Amino acid sequence: MAIANRVESAVGLQEDAGSKIMRHAGILSGQLQQLRTRMYPPRSEKTLRSFSTNEVSKLTSIPDSTLKLMSTEGRGPVPSRLENNHRLYTLAQINELRELFAKQKPADALRFLPRRRAGEHLQVLAIANFKGGSAKTTTCIHLSHYLALQGYRVLALDLDPQASLSAMFGAQPELDVGSNETIYAALRYDEAERRPIRDIIRKTYFEGVDLIPGNLEVMEYEHETPRVLANKSSSGAIFFERLKLALSEVEADYDVVILDTPPSLGFLTLSAIYAATSMIITVHPAMLDVASMSQFLLMMGDLISVLNESGAQLDQDFIRYLITRHDPNDAPQSQVVAMLRHLFGTDVLLPTAIESTAVEAAGLGKRSIYELEMGQIGRDTHKRARESVDAVNEAIARLINDSWGRT
Repeated sequence: MAIANRVESAVGLQEDAGSKIMRHAGILSGQLQQLRTRMYPPRSEKTLRSFSTNEVSKLTSIPDSTLKLMSTEGRGPVPSRLENNHRLYTLAQINELRELFAKQKPADALRFLPRRRAGEHLQVLAIANFKGGSAKTTTCIHLSHYLALQGYRVLALDLDPQASLSAMFGAQPELDVGSNETIYAALRYDEAERRPIRDIIRKTYFEGVDLIPGNLEVMEYEHETPRVLANKSSSGAIFFERLKLALSEVEADYDVVILDTPPSLGFLTLSAIYAATSMIITVHPAMLDVASMSQFLLMMGDLISVLNESGAQLDQDFIRYLITRHDPNDAPQSQVVAMLRHLFGTDVLLPTAIESTAVEAAGLGKRSIYELEMGQIGRDTHKRARESVDAVNEAIARLINDSWGRT
């Protein structure tokens, strides 16, 4: 270690700040790759665990006894077996079961397979706030996984140059996402280089969730748009329309699109607001965060006014505030939550995302709470976290279904 420090000092005497930062970035990137190799052997790729018969029953409402009888009789997907003879199903097999029961019981088809029907619009849900630490990405990953586990078809779109959502799906942005492979590829003004959005969508290890990854490249849209506006050099769609038009190309493939927006109110965020049919604003219940959210709302209101002046009308199904990283036993936090509920009423979601060591532990392994198995953390801790996350996601799913006119 002493030798390494001396080498570091010697190199540091000869390099400028930019070179040092780039060198440190390379060192850190290499270390992250090594960690990923150890976390996801043997191919450094994330995989999704299998699910017990009891879990499948809870997810699908198919009785445990029915699943066991089907397996015994050789009907439906064939689960794997543990040494204790317990059955395990992949998520793909769970979806196969859903489709099977939806066909067998058409009157209850929506209960088994809740995908949107003819006449129900694509739900584009933006998770927004420009305050760091408001749990936007945590909300995105858990909602994406929850909806996929319920049988919905989900597209997760990483609009944040920090690309934390992409990392949660197992993609190391600087290594696994190349040039012209982010949403910028579908939005850019250069006709020769622009790609159809379908070309940049990736399948993920989590059945039912596809991903458009992010990295620093998405910032190019923030840099390029002002030049185009100043020169009036674009003959295509207005900048804020481009994301909505791109998503329309794959509208038939998904039920819900989840947008992880940047921690700023730039051209990408404005595009996300215009493309969105609904919005969840995450807020940590601390006064500094609430003060920041106040500025965020004022700025967003100004941006929406700009859209309106351009002839664009926002027609969103719902806008809700989600309390995140909530400690119900913290008195100051409880006062902030009470204030927000008093000010905004039912626009504040009733369930809150409880601050939990289980969610933090899962995040350290780039996992959601749904990827953890019982026994990996304390049973009670896991149960409380899962109940909190489920309650939040169930409330959002209910709003989505309401927007489709379902009862």
